[in-house]
Amino acid sequence: MATIKDVARVAGVGVGTASRVLSGKGSVAQATAERVRRAIEQLDFRPSHAARALLSGSSQMIGVYIPLLKGTFYTPILQLIDTELRTNGRHMVVAFGSGSGAARQQAMEGIEFLIERGCDGIVAMSNALHDEDIVSLGPKQGHLAVLNHKLTGVPEQCFPTDHMRGGVLAAQTLLQLRHRRIAVIAGPANAPDNVERIAGFMRELMLHGIDAAQVITLQGDFSPEGGWAAARALVDSGKKFTALFCANDEMAVGALSYFQQAGISVPKDVSVLGYDDTPSAEYSAPRLTSVHMPWKDITQSGLHWLLNLCYETNYSVIREFPVSVTWRDSVGIANAG
Repeated sequence: MATIKDVARVAGVGVGTASRVLSGKGSVAQATAERVRRAIEQLDFRPSHAARALLSGSSQMIGVYIPLLKGTFYTPILQLIDTELRTNGRHMVVAFGSGSGAARQQAMEGIEFLIERGCDGIVAMSNALHDEDIVSLGPKQGHLAVLNHKLTGVPEQCFPTDHMRGGVLAAQTLLQLRHRRIAVIAGPANAPDNVERIAGFMRELMLHGIDAAQVITLQGDFSPEGGWAAARALVDSGKKFTALFCANDEMAVGALSYFQQAGISVPKDVSVLGYDDTPSAEYSAPRLTSVHMPWKDITQSGLHWLLNLCYETNYSVIREFPVSVTWRDSVGIANAG
């Protein structure tokens, strides 16, 4: 395989001159540049990614950190980022949590891994990061876009959404259909976005005279398996409920699957409401009503902000991400029985 030294030798120029022709930086006589181009064509020279990065001072790579590589939530986010980068001749490098150690530690290890790989900028989807973590990144701290989290020290680099509002809308959805006996499958207690959505949900119930302490609440792990197990525990408890709010769609899909096996009709016997409005919600059985979080807009805006910073592009960036409810088939009027 030809090298830049081979190109310089065939063209009869120095390596520095050949490099300037390749990078397009610096002054080179037209005739000399033409000789270098002919040598490149003759040798079928293709500079490696590392060589191009060295010549241009940019790797043309964006790093992405996600907490785990599993399930249906993160896949559309990664696909969106990868498609946009490839369309513009750039590439994505992904790091994800290992499943061991605290979420904050995993996030920092993943981000440092991406920095070491020479990524021009990093998109991090983690709500475990602290302001001091960003400062510790040194010169690279300004080339980090944080999704689904707000840090007071770098608000312009953060793209959060209103999970408290999401919880309120979830409660209002069930209340307007006359549900008063409600069960909840919450996510991990140490996940800040889960804490916010459950707090908003309970606060809205209390405003309508429902004591939060009387709401049947189980904790899940955001997985379909966790939703299945929690739904089974709810049924086995013998406690009566007409509606179930799940803190994400994956747990809701798991609950739907258990109810189907147990002969419980949704929404005739029990209404099920999800959260996130991921693609799995549209194709569950029955199709899942879900609180719509605008993850596409959040991801795209965070990525656009980062691309504008790293490559002087001029993409549109928005900062407001309205939350809504996508109505499908899994929620109905409360069964009076």
